[in-house]
Amino acid sequence: MSKYLRKAKPPRVGDAPAVRRSLIAFVLLVGAVLILAPLVVIFVQAFSQGFSTFARTIAQPDTRHAIFMTVATALIAVPINTAFGIAAAWAITKFDFPGKRLLTVVIEIPFSISPIVAGVAYLFVYGLQGVFGPALQAADIKILFALPGIVLASMFVTAPFVARELIPLMQAQGRDLEEAATSLGASGWRTFFSVTLPNIRWAMLYGVVLCNARVMGEFGAVSVVSGNIRGQTNTLPLHVELLYHDYQTVGAFAAASILTALALVTIVAKVILEHQGAGRAGRPMLAGPAVEAKETHQ
Repeated sequence: MSKYLRKAKPPRVGDAPAVRRSLIAFVLLVGAVLILAPLVVIFVQAFSQGFSTFARTIAQPDTRHAIFMTVATALIAVPINTAFGIAAAWAITKFDFPGKRLLTVVIEIPFSISPIVAGVAYLFVYGLQGVFGPALQAADIKILFALPGIVLASMFVTAPFVARELIPLMQAQGRDLEEAATSLGASGWRTFFSVTLPNIRWAMLYGVVLCNARVMGEFGAVSVVSGNIRGQTNTLPLHVELLYHDYQTVGAFAAASILTALALVTIVAKVILEHQGAGRAGRPMLAGPAVEAKETHQ
């Protein structure tokens, strides 16, 4: 009798074996052609003349300087954008103030503007004929065609990443835990480090990973504000283009392989962080900080 009362599960989309196999085969094929094949070609071409040639190419002063510029830009831009993202998410989700929606729109602007347009805009702000150009020149401060300009352009294109990951999460969590901690006598900083940060740490780290990957791979805005000066203001993406236009194919692929390896390391770090976040003793996300909020008063 029970088998007649048991409700049949509705068929899922693509539940038929033929459709399921076709979808999987299509995804694997497109992934192999669009993603895997270019990565394989990069490393094959980089080592096509042997490891010694690859090592000599990487050891060239211009390539080493491009690597230094890329890493230095990331080390400066990513922490600043992380602090900005946390502050913006905190302000938008924890406070009510006039212009709140406008601030949200402003944070999203870099996603809707071409990086090259952003680079040109920086020329009209910090260039010699720009808004602050004469004052900067009088003070002997160089922004454009130097590391500060590259950092500013990279910060512009990556400004929304951390905030965009944190705002939906913090909105869903609400303000109850922070208000409870404050009512129990916790200071603002103690509330943040003991209550808010444990709840947002994995979303924050995910945004940091995305921000870092974009900073290291940014080309459009950086190409405008850096001046593309070989051995001085080139980052790795710009250096790859210069080598390619100089018909140094192996050198271009060797530099590109370094950039690809950095991207792969970033992806591995993201996967590890996600795995750690999902395996925290199986506790609900809000359980731990609620206990810590009570301990703050003790």
